[in-house]
Amino acid sequence: MPLSDFITVNEASSILKVTTQHVRTLIRNENLPAERVGSQWLISKSALEAYISDNDVMIEPDDRMRESLVLPKIVAMSFFSGAMGLDIGMKNGGIDAVLACEFNKFCRMTIAKNNPDIALIGDIEKYSSKEIMKMANLPEGTKVDVIFGGPPCQAFSTAGNRKGFEDARGNVFLRYLEIVGEIKPTYVVIENVRGLLSATYPYKEFSEPIKGGALLVILDKLKELGYTVSFNLYNAANYGAPQIRERVVMIGKLGKEKVAYLTPTHAENGNNGLEPWRTLREALDELPDNTEHHYIEFPEKRLRFYRILKEGQYWKDLPPDLQVEAMGSKLQLGGGKTGFLRRLKFDRPSPTLVTNPTMPATDLCHPTLDRPLSVEEYSRIQGFPLDWKICGPVLEQYKQIGNAVPIRLGEAIARTIINDMNGTPDEHHNSYEFSRYKNTSDVTWCSQMEAVLAKISATNNAAEQLTLFD
Repeated sequence: MPLSDFITVNEASSILKVTTQHVRTLIRNENLPAERVGSQWLISKSALEAYISDNDVMIEPDDRMRESLVLPKIVAMSFFSGAMGLDIGMKNGGIDAVLACEFNKFCRMTIAKNNPDIALIGDIEKYSSKEIMKMANLPEGTKVDVIFGGPPCQAFSTAGNRKGFEDARGNVFLRYLEIVGEIKPTYVVIENVRGLLSATYPYKEFSEPIKGGALLVILDKLKELGYTVSFNLYNAANYGAPQIRERVVMIGKLGKEKVAYLTPTHAENGNNGLEPWRTLREALDELPDNTEHHYIEFPEKRLRFYRILKEGQYWKDLPPDLQVEAMGSKLQLGGGKTGFLRRLKFDRPSPTLVTNPTMPATDLCHPTLDRPLSVEEYSRIQGFPLDWKICGPVLEQYKQIGNAVPIRLGEAIARTIINDMNGTPDEHHNSYEFSRYKNTSDVTWCSQMEAVLAKISATNNAAEQLTLFD
């Protein structure tokens, strides 16, 4: 075999993206065949390829430029792309991104595996807007129509530490807005958790953090950049997802015009002439009969409680003495979220898919089988295509799918933007309630915050009352 068919330990470590010591350990343990030549080990390229294939080795892809010179009719970019749930939905609706930005190793593998033609960049902090345009292979002066993404939501989540922009992840949110301001797309989309509506942060001269302060800062920055913003809290079930999942979706448009709210396609009981909510059964029935399911088994100490629960029941349906034992300190502290120890119901949408950090998989049990929902079932609930490959260990697959935007919600966002581009009015349902919560739209939320700021100003004997977006 010619010398050109061999690589060094350093070259192998670079390909595998591991340390040279790790490669030497593989050689010493005879996991990776190698030949000693003089003072160094040489590995045949075919042996390395066989090792990668036989051991299903996952290698994080490098950042890469889009190769195609073809410009789509609508030029769009995706940030915080994750497993590409929002991207798939936007593409289905007519908006296909030319660039994805994602930092997580396993999400990057998923993107590269399923979308080999898209430009891929990593840390958003390491790229200037000019470099982003170059990686997308867009000629200088190209107008970007849409930038969309879901900046990390942990900093604003109702379950998080509520540090807002003081948290590093909150600063990434601000970097996203900076890029929007530099590239100036016609439309910008921000998807986030419900907690964004009440995330505390100091606002203007109010030194003490106030509920809603973080969103006020975001809205002010978008206004400074020239965007008029509409937002609401949307339940994905109202757009055809077989899942009750509520997310804030903000759409900013350059200029003074506001984009309409997303037009619902479904309603819980099929009222307003809409289709009824899709159910868990409908989602799971879409899986082929020969589907191989991947999941992490429940531990026996938890499984024994699930065996008592019937379809649609959760921990409060256990005998009183077992409730305390099942929930432990959570119950004593008044905790116990509705998803904890829950057996799902076939004829309802699934509750929000979550990955409990204290568990290897999920707290949601299959309606009839004593196991968690599988990765494949999670994927169907979120609406991923059957041939979409989620990369990484099973736990990482659960996380990617659980963090994704339901595909049907992404489709609704794309439809609304394209209708706005075309000047086509969206169909409105005046009696339709987008959310079970109050004051979740840009109109009602801002009106509420006006009252809150006025009250704080009066309490503080402020010389001048603040008006939003002065």
